[in-house]
Order: sequence, then C-alpha cells, then structure tokens
Amino acid sequence: MPEYPRLTAKEAEKLLLRSGFILDRQKGSHRIYINKTFRMVLPCHTGEILHPKIIKQLFDVIQEAENKT
Repeated sequence: MPEYPRLTAKEAEKLLLRSGFILDRQKGSHRIYINKTFRMVLPCHTGEILHPKIIKQLFDVIQEAENKT
C-alpha cells in the first residue's frame, strides 16, 4: 500500500477543487463535493488531520475523475 501524505480538510479541499470538483452542499461538518460522475464527502474539522482511509479515498476519487476526462 502506498504511503499517503497527512492532510487537513483545507488541503484536501484544495486538491478537490483543482481536480474539477465543486461544493454541492454541506450538512454539519461534512461537505459534499461533486464532479460529473463522482461524489466525495469530506469531514471538515478545523486543524485536524484526516483519517488515512479518507485520504486514500480522496486520491482514488481524484485519479478516477482524471482518468474519465
């Protein structure tokens, strides 16, 4: 399994926005970003590092979205 960087929600949000995702809606501390065919739910807790499983999911979704275009 590859080593993923430790990211905060703010850094992850920048990656999503650069990859063509837009903020669809927010419910509590969870922001939902959408692309044409993909969706990513990002928990936004200020200053906290995201869980490694969420970071893996983030990179998988970004890679899938870039391969589709």
